[in-house]
Amino acid sequence: MFLIELMKAAFLGIVEGITEWLPISSTGHMILVEEFIRLNASPAFWDMFLVVIQLGAIMAVALLYFQKLNPFSPEKTKPEKLDTVKVWCKVIVGVIPAAVIGLLFDDWLSEHLYNYWTVALMLIVYGVLFIVIENRNKGRAVKITDFQGLSYEVAFKIGLFQVLSLIPGTSRSGATILGAIILGASRNIAAEYSFFLSIPVMFGASALKLVKFGFSFTGMEIAVLLTGMVVAFLVSILAIRFLLIYIRNNDFKAFGWYRILLGLFLIGFFLIAG
Repeated sequence: MFLIELMKAAFLGIVEGITEWLPISSTGHMILVEEFIRLNASPAFWDMFLVVIQLGAIMAVALLYFQKLNPFSPEKTKPEKLDTVKVWCKVIVGVIPAAVIGLLFDDWLSEHLYNYWTVALMLIVYGVLFIVIENRNKGRAVKITDFQGLSYEVAFKIGLFQVLSLIPGTSRSGATILGAIILGASRNIAAEYSFFLSIPVMFGASALKLVKFGFSFTGMEIAVLLTGMVVAFLVSILAIRFLLIYIRNNDFKAFGWYRILLGLFLIGFFLIAG
């Protein structure tokens, strides 16, 4: 039984590591996976696990971008260190909207919107938006190609788009990337800024869930949680690298079509299962 639970956690870690960074909604995939793979744990632990497992994914960002995000690196010049501090300031500005709304409405959102109908609808809606916006942007000049060109005003506006990701099925990376592209950012800057925004957001969300759950874990629960986090960390490294390579020569329409198909599949699946 112990080994089976660890294998379940590892599989969930794989799903989290892939879907957290690609704009396809980790929540939507987790809801579907839950129908086939259920941890032998309490509902409270499952609810906490789905959020805290993201810490593993976040550590992948911290590793891959450690040099870029480290303002104390001895390899950087003083102007470069200042630029890094400015990046962090823009991240903080972008986090404020989702942090405020999330703290105020976390319980309400969990109670009323965490269902497969909401997830399926958001998958389809944002899938359509990805296709429409990418088609609209054809031939348009990109205004923001680096973080120096990303103003605090634009950073805050992208943060407003991130608020939309509080609705399950939207995808945090999907909402922020979509918002950044609408506001004139290149796909690369949109993706990287989305990665950076996730650091304080996920740490904050995980801390909130841990406090609500409490810190009284069984040995099995600790093993399951750590397994999920470690696997999510390793898979996230691959997923992030894949996305950055992919968007060099491709747009996000493929993810839009995938979201639409997954949303329709979820509706069909649960209608038949129900």
